[in-house]
Amino acid sequence: MAAPSKFAHIVYRTRRFEQMIGWYEKVFEAKVQYRNPVLAFLTYDDEHHRFAFANLSVLDPSGGAGASKPDAGVDHVAYTYASLADLLDTYTRLKAEGIVPYWPIRHGPTLSLYYKDPDGNRLEFQVDCFSSAEEANAYMRGDSFAANPIGVEFDPDELVAQFRKGVPEAKLLARPDGPGTPVPREHGIGA
Repeated sequence: MAAPSKFAHIVYRTRRFEQMIGWYEKVFEAKVQYRNPVLAFLTYDDEHHRFAFANLSVLDPSGGAGASKPDAGVDHVAYTYASLADLLDTYTRLKAEGIVPYWPIRHGPTLSLYYKDPDGNRLEFQVDCFSSAEEANAYMRGDSFAANPIGVEFDPDELVAQFRKGVPEAKLLARPDGPGTPVPREHGIGA
């Protein structure tokens, strides 16, 4: 079994967007890598982000009044795999067990597979798409990421087939330009 090589980040849904960013800046001496009115990504080391915040005040201006409205709290935790091969081996092993991701997406800095455990907790299994933190950080500060900070969905079975055919890893990890993918309802903040 290919185990994750490291814990990557945690994402929070919040109605106290500014306060949360400020608190994590102070407590962890974190710096903002990317920010818009809906999302903020912060880090305290060379990782492209260790924390992300989804602003529920913008995503759900009703204040969570409806029964299906998202609550503040942990959205998901993420684990990084050492290589695309390890991530795809994990996908293949889990699929054989009947466990499939609900959201495969090329975020840009990462290629990610999102799963839910039996209690509905969300986990992101990812592989970094850049060879250095500097490259990932530069991408997050660029126009392409600003135009689409969520990413573009992909078919994991097609990715496995391309990988096995020997398509270069750099091509498989690259995020195509194009319209953003809505965040799925499983995250409680989707369309």
